[in-house]
Amino acid sequence: MPILNKDMTLCISLSARPSNNGTRFHNHLYEQLGLNWIYKAFAPTDLAQAIAGVRGLGIRGCAVSMPYKEDVIALVDVMDPSAKAIDSVNTIVNDGGTLTAYNTDYTAIEQLLQRNAVPTDYSVLLKGAGGMAKATAAALRDAGFRNVTVVARNEEAGRALAGLYGFAWRADVDSSGAVAADMLINVTPIGMAGGTAGSPDAGSLSFPQQAIDAAKVVFDVVALPAETPLIKAARAAGKAVITGAEVATIQALEQFVLYTGIRPTDEQVRAAEEFMRAQ
Repeated sequence: MPILNKDMTLCISLSARPSNNGTRFHNHLYEQLGLNWIYKAFAPTDLAQAIAGVRGLGIRGCAVSMPYKEDVIALVDVMDPSAKAIDSVNTIVNDGGTLTAYNTDYTAIEQLLQRNAVPTDYSVLLKGAGGMAKATAAALRDAGFRNVTVVARNEEAGRALAGLYGFAWRADVDSSGAVAADMLINVTPIGMAGGTAGSPDAGSLSFPQQAIDAAKVVFDVVALPAETPLIKAARAAGKAVITGAEVATIQALEQFVLYTGIRPTDEQVRAAEEFMRAQ
């Protein structure tokens, strides 16, 4: 990485619980490609001020993670169709003070469902109702999944998300095993590590063991740690898994392209991914 200098281009990420995933991935690619760029993660204390800083300081790109993916909508100038269609933002690009919002989460979910050849007639339990849940629900709907139940304790948000895509809603999945599905998808912070205050749910399962045992595919969008409690339990039960680390790689790659205008080679992406996961 170049020594810090006045001409260096800065990109950042904003998250309540920052990790080093994006920092390592982007900075490794900058180094491979010889770019005079640097990437830094932040936990903002004031989101509006942070976005104003993106604009005022000429920060080129800003990744947006939980729980800010909907809150930033009012703070940007332009909504790209990828973000506008689902009212959720995970990427902001600054072009001379004009902030355009995108969503690369959708692309990541879409690609992973295809790569893993998940049958579209599978029943699905989707846990969560925030910005990432919107991207996931849209990707499921567009891929042809119809038997989907949104699991969210916030009834208003859960019913709204389910109704938007023609899915069902329920408040929770109990441990009786009465509610089961072929695929489980966690889009909540349950199982997430990191952050200055830590996570009270870092060691928790986002679905009960009975639901895991009944499933065929288990998908956790939580990227830190790479092996969440849900993924560990699914592997132990012999289930096919899709991890948040995979989501992180794809969405970060698409962000990199939006920021720099450069699409790295597959070999460069693999090297950056390996570097990211080696932390």
